[in-house]
Amino acid sequence: MGLWNSVTDALDEFRVESVIEILSLALLIYLVLLIVKGTTAMSLLRGMLIIVIGAFILVEALNLTVLSWLLSNSFPALLIALPIIFQQEIRRFLERIGRTGRWHWPAGRANLESVVDGIADASMTLGEQHRGAIIVIERETGLEDYIDTGTKLEALCSTPLLMSIFYPNAALHDGAVIVRADRVVAAGATLPLSERTDNLQGTRHRAALGLSERTDAVIVVVSEETGAVSIAANGRAISNLDGPRLRGILRSLILPSSDLDRPTGPRLPRLSRRDN
Repeated sequence: MGLWNSVTDALDEFRVESVIEILSLALLIYLVLLIVKGTTAMSLLRGMLIIVIGAFILVEALNLTVLSWLLSNSFPALLIALPIIFQQEIRRFLERIGRTGRWHWPAGRANLESVVDGIADASMTLGEQHRGAIIVIERETGLEDYIDTGTKLEALCSTPLLMSIFYPNAALHDGAVIVRADRVVAAGATLPLSERTDNLQGTRHRAALGLSERTDAVIVVVSEETGAVSIAANGRAISNLDGPRLRGILRSLILPSSDLDRPTGPRLPRLSRRDN
């Protein structure tokens, strides 16, 4: 009965202003998520939330006076710091609002399989012709920061498109192609270089490994010097792949985890040869 009375009292105090306030807060949270979506700032925001929530749990559980005072007095400074920390994401979000664009549904499994086949076929053909290439496949971590360094395309990913981008002396061949779902969203993009130098001298492989150390992207690299095809992911790489092996690893990393034929053998050891 007491619970029912509490619910009744809460409903009596529930006004139109309360609905507007709840909707405003929900919209604010949604806008924040839109701002950081598709960028590495999402990981930063997640880390900040974990620290703040953990601190509040400690304060409530152990009654830590100094930490409680620090948390209560740090929020004004945090409100000032947030726009500074996320200034690039806020600017990008406002630019998106100011320009019209197309919205795409997430690619289905059939489309992703077509992307895997297109990337695998293009990579092996480029390797046979000794045409260097680097193809980035976006996964959970957004790559907007790197997309902005290249030329935006928004074209359906296919073998002919990739072959034309990496044609010798083409305008966009000297950079990375970034694939999101079933589309090539940018070409000629610049990637961060890995600081590791152990048996890893080629610029393309260092760039692929550098991006894989910072994000969960999958990167396919074709060596211009040797024609070897490699894959980098999760800070590790495997080289000298043939067509079936390349296709199998791409399927295991990109397609949904259900009913996949996982590739056999070692899983993404570090590059051990000098390719470029």
